[in-house]
Formats: sequence, C-alpha cells, structure tokens
Amino acid sequence: MHTCHSNDSTSSPQKIVQHCLDNGINCLAVTDHDTISGALEMERIAPFCIIVGEEIMTTGGEIIGLFLKDQIAAHQSPEATAAQIRAQGGLVCIPHPFDRFRTHSRIKADALERITSEIDLVEVFNSRTLMLRDSARARQFAREHGFPGTVGSDAHVEREVGRAYVEMPEFNGVEEFKAALRQGKVFTRRTSLIIHFYNIRNRVIKLRERI
Repeated sequence: MHTCHSNDSTSSPQKIVQHCLDNGINCLAVTDHDTISGALEMERIAPFCIIVGEEIMTTGGEIIGLFLKDQIAAHQSPEATAAQIRAQGGLVCIPHPFDRFRTHSRIKADALERITSEIDLVEVFNSRTLMLRDSARARQFAREHGFPGTVGSDAHVEREVGRAYVEMPEFNGVEEFKAALRQGKVFTRRTSLIIHFYNIRNRVIKLRERI
C-alpha cells in the first residue's frame, strides 16, 4: 500500500495507522513508489509490524522490494534492481505482472523471463486489477514456478487498506515470513471503480503542490 510519500496518494501515515487500529490490521507492507521514506515513517509510529518496501520503476517495469534497509534508485535495469534488493537481504516481488491495463508499469514479458530466477514472490491478486483473468494468470505463473503468492490492496486511500490481505502466522524475519506466507489464507476484494478516480485527483493535488 502507499502513503502520501508516493506521488499518487495523499494518505498520511498517521491516518493509515489509525485505520489499521480501527480495523484489526496488525501488519502492513508499505511500498511507496521509488522511495522508502513513507515506510520508515510508518515503522517509527506504528505499534504493529511494518515491512519496509518500495515499488521501484525499472527500465522493464515495476518490481517491489520487501524488507529493505536502503532505498533503491529507480530507472535501473530489472536485473540490477533485483540484485540490489537481494544484496540487502530483501525479497523480490513482482506486482500485478499481467494486468493488461497497466501497460506502463507492469513488468515486461522479456524482463520477467530474464529475472525469473531472482524472484521470491509474485502478487497473485491486486485489488486494483480490473480483470479477474489477469489475476488468474498471475496465480498460474506463481504455481508453475513454485513462488509464494502475495495479495495487495494497492491502497492509495487509507480506507482501501485491508481490502485484500493474507491472514498468516506471526513471523520474525525474512525466512519465517516466506514460510508463514505459504501457510496463509487469502482474502480478496476488488477496489470500487470510484476509488480509481482518486489517483487522478491525488496526482493533480501533488502536481499543484510542486508548482
């Protein structure tokens, strides 16, 4: 999910934490676009587990790094990005890999093929993916390669947080996380179409702030 540290979200970490407390959510993977500053702020203020992540735009599409310690620069090759995630002990996750409407951000087919051996996780359901067959294709890809599947609300507004999630055992560290994820129970709900317009609104707000 995303905080106001992303250019398409205006949700403050404080509001997100309160939403989680109000709804019984006790672990979040925070993956702002091309920065870990929001995740680090969440880690400082949240009274529950925060996985520091980053949704990184590469020259071949987006890759998520989880359990990061340092920010990874955008617009590098998929290979270099995956190598830097792994170098700091993080996990390489491919978000919305077959979403037909995210032609700009989804990972390109040739890039996916080149880094398959470096992948740790595949997002098999994203609340903002409109076509269920695209999610089914992601599940099939994950099964064929033996990758644990993640799900994400891909929230850009705090009330979206928790629309899709994995209920899983407690974990401590990367290896326990991977084991717990394989035991997890998946809950999925798609985002309302109305919410998609908030992305446009949020981008306009952020653009005005920079002018």
